[in-house]
Amino acid sequence: MRKQNMDNPWVSYRWVPQEVLPDFGQFTGNSSHSLSGQFLERDADGESWLFTGYELDLFPDEAEGYYLNVSATTPCWFVMWRLEEDIERYIDEQSLPLARVESTIAVPHRICVSYNEAARLLDGGESVDTIPLSDEHASWLQEYVNEHYRPEPKKRHKPASFKGADRSAGE
Repeated sequence: MRKQNMDNPWVSYRWVPQEVLPDFGQFTGNSSHSLSGQFLERDADGESWLFTGYELDLFPDEAEGYYLNVSATTPCWFVMWRLEEDIERYIDEQSLPLARVESTIAVPHRICVSYNEAARLLDGGESVDTIPLSDEHASWLQEYVNEHYRPEPKKRHKPASFKGADRSAGE
């Protein structure tokens, strides 16, 4: 997550997801899947924080949402995040002093690649931002879609002129 400084009289910064990286053990070093955040760096434009402990599961019944994503102009990750006040619950001990400077911190809670799932999260009032998928990840998702997505057959609709005709049997 990136805490970006802003030149605005009402808001001094905003939180945005910066990048999604697969973790093959280089970040967590263990098999624990609990969410954990750590401070990475600060520069003139803001701060970067790394959060680990996410799993991405793909489900065949969500294949249409994956299809909608990979067929978009820019396929993307969907990152659902919340501003959390319980900072100690999400930040590692070394980074806590930096995190406590503010009363809240932005914590990603869900990462997905389904348009439909992202839409449900947005409908539920969650904050969801996008990050473009790399070509490698888009290709991987396309393979899953090719294997699992079967479009619903189109249904023939009656023309409007045939709807609502109420004729008695004697006519």
